[in-house]
Amino acid sequence: MALVGAFEAKTHLANLLDRVSRGERITITRHGVPAAMLVPVEETRARMTHEEIVEGMRKLRKRIKPGKMSVRQMVEEGRRF
Repeated sequence: MALVGAFEAKTHLANLLDRVSRGERITITRHGVPAAMLVPVEETRARMTHEEIVEGMRKLRKRIKPGKMSVRQMVEEGRRF
């Protein structure tokens, strides 16, 4: 992963975009401190959004059926081990 200062990023943006489109990740720094990151679009598309994660959890919760043990029984059983 390359580090590039903000001024250099501004003056060479087209070149940086070419590099990123070929799969490189570039961190843009401001006074030596990372401020932003350029990443290929494919990487961001592969990540799930917060809403997708929450929706997946809701669907999973609907499929899970309650067991025969109460929470108290599970806690007591856990204490034995």
